[in-house]
Amino acid sequence: MDLQSSGYSNYVIEHIKKGTTTCALACSDGVVLAADTRASAGFFIADRHVMKIQKVDRHLGMTIAGGVADAQNLVDIMRYNANIFRISNRKLMPVKSAARLCSNVLFNQRYFPFYVQIIMAGYDSEEVAQIYNIDLFGSMTTEKFISTGSGSPVAYGYLETEFRDNMKVDDGYKIAIHAIAAAIRRNAGTGDGINVVIIDKEGYRELPKEMKNAVEVPY
Repeated sequence: MDLQSSGYSNYVIEHIKKGTTTCALACSDGVVLAADTRASAGFFIADRHVMKIQKVDRHLGMTIAGGVADAQNLVDIMRYNANIFRISNRKLMPVKSAARLCSNVLFNQRYFPFYVQIIMAGYDSEEVAQIYNIDLFGSMTTEKFISTGSGSPVAYGYLETEFRDNMKVDDGYKIAIHAIAAAIRRNAGTGDGINVVIIDKEGYRELPKEMKNAVEVPY
């Protein structure tokens, strides 16, 4: 299925193009998510300080790439369902269940799709790091590291080289920063800054500016 057959006009297809780069790494003690901060519409830079990593629950987060309104709507849906699950069952929603729910929502919208690409990542009560890549039609895959967005081919080049099995989050976030930085250097739709989130047994936390600045990155 392509966007033309799903009901989008050529005008919408041409003007909804977005540029971004996000990535996630599954480490032995948690997950790392990273993204640039530029929001673009074609060749126009709409915003330089966008947070493309969103908290779903204290053990669960997601990165967003694509149309802003669609992505924000999907984040709200996931937060609502994660809260309902926690209140009803008195435990956190399993990461795989959250990813499957997100996949089902996108699949059910396949004829009028949300123009998004999502990474769902978390570290739940079983203390297993999990990351899932979900496209706009609900297809779901899982890997040890994932990148999405227009700069992902560049980011993958760095991740393929540097990622190691059983890596700790203290090493993983540095690799994630370098991967996004590589995309910033080579992809026009990616730029301005880098946000990083770590999810481990301590919960969901954003990496402070001081720790990001301590990673030497040539821009």
